[in-house]
Amino acid sequence: MENDLLKMGTIREAVREIGVYGEYDVVVVGGGPAGIGAAVASARNGARTIVLERYGYLGGMATGGLVMVIMPMSDGTGEQQIGGLSQEIINRLDEMGAAIHPQKEELGSTESRLVNYWKRYAFCVVEGKIRMAATVDPENLKCVLNDMVSEAGVNLLLHSWGTRAIREGNEVKGVIFESKSGRQAVLGKIVIDTTGDGDIFASAGVPFDSTFNLEMRSSHLALTFRIGNVDTEKYYGFRGSELKKHTELIHELEKQGGFTHFITTTHEGVLWVNNNIPGLNPLKVADLTWLEVNGRKRILATIRFLKEHMPGFENSFIMDTASQIGVRSSRRLIGEHVLTGKEIFSGTVFPDTIATCPDFRHTVSPEHPHWYIPLSSLIASGTNNLLVAGRCFSSDLVANDLLAPIQFCIAMGQAAGTAAALAIKQKIAIRDLDYKILKDCLHKQSVPLPGY
Repeated sequence: MENDLLKMGTIREAVREIGVYGEYDVVVVGGGPAGIGAAVASARNGARTIVLERYGYLGGMATGGLVMVIMPMSDGTGEQQIGGLSQEIINRLDEMGAAIHPQKEELGSTESRLVNYWKRYAFCVVEGKIRMAATVDPENLKCVLNDMVSEAGVNLLLHSWGTRAIREGNEVKGVIFESKSGRQAVLGKIVIDTTGDGDIFASAGVPFDSTFNLEMRSSHLALTFRIGNVDTEKYYGFRGSELKKHTELIHELEKQGGFTHFITTTHEGVLWVNNNIPGLNPLKVADLTWLEVNGRKRILATIRFLKEHMPGFENSFIMDTASQIGVRSSRRLIGEHVLTGKEIFSGTVFPDTIATCPDFRHTVSPEHPHWYIPLSSLIASGTNNLLVAGRCFSSDLVANDLLAPIQFCIAMGQAAGTAAALAIKQKIAIRDLDYKILKDCLHKQSVPLPGY
């Protein structure tokens, strides 16, 4: 689709002075999972930190995008590979009764009673073994993230859209952001782009790749939603006892353009509906608008069909739709190291590994027990002080498709924020940071890494 905003040519914007909101050690742009990891870790490690978030809440896809599943943090054994801030978030949600997940002693279990129970919850069972995955409540998660940022001493600006990097030579001095207060600048010693779409590194002139493979899940957008007042016992009973009839109804719903991926949530009678909508570009505003309008038409078609034909949905209704479109991949940094699918599948452990990631598609194997992310895939080449974390990190299509889930983005953010704070303390560039110091610091934050 052509972007209509480009049809009328160009205009010249008048030169103007822009007020500086403040100066910080670390400027984090984007308050999604990676941004939360970066901001909290940076501040806890002593850096004066600000995070800019364009929406009115933190959490990004985990909250506003209604992606309510934190995918496996363990590999089918009794050990977890993802800990740190990801686990802290789950622990805080536990205190509020806002997360459902297996207990530590259940991890790796193949006991049929446990396996059958946890099969109802997304990704808790992979190849017959129980994994550490959590279904969370997005509204409670927003509050938890507010608390974590506030307690860490992070300066938080919501409703503030970071739009452009301020670059001088090899230094990114800060960013321009737009808000109801107008156009302002915020300056920093290190900038961390956690926008998901790489808005800041793209504006800084850093090389990136934005090619798509339409056959891959990462190229699909989503407009997720929740259905309330579902008789889930009746629905699951029907699905289990009349599988053939259920399959026929699902196929008919697909033919009518409806969505069919129903997932159990933390609330009785509420189901989450995920989806994959191909053929749209998340960097084109016309495509995003089309999805908002036409996605809701498909949501209405879905609920009408379910109420008329699917047992358990007779009195159901649309509870809510995601307040932001689900984007799985767009721009990808070409950084100091481009992580490849080949490296992922060969189990390459890097000298600067900052995250150990369990393969969530199947259980551990001797050939490739885990995936690893290096710090060098978070460093923007050609600059001295620009880091990236989250799905826009330096990776090829295959690696990006696998490492975009929430728990991996938090881990990248935690590493980036920690590295930034350490580099500022030592008054050095990120690339000159002693990895052993970073590794020790992450270990103290309960981040599992090779060698510990």
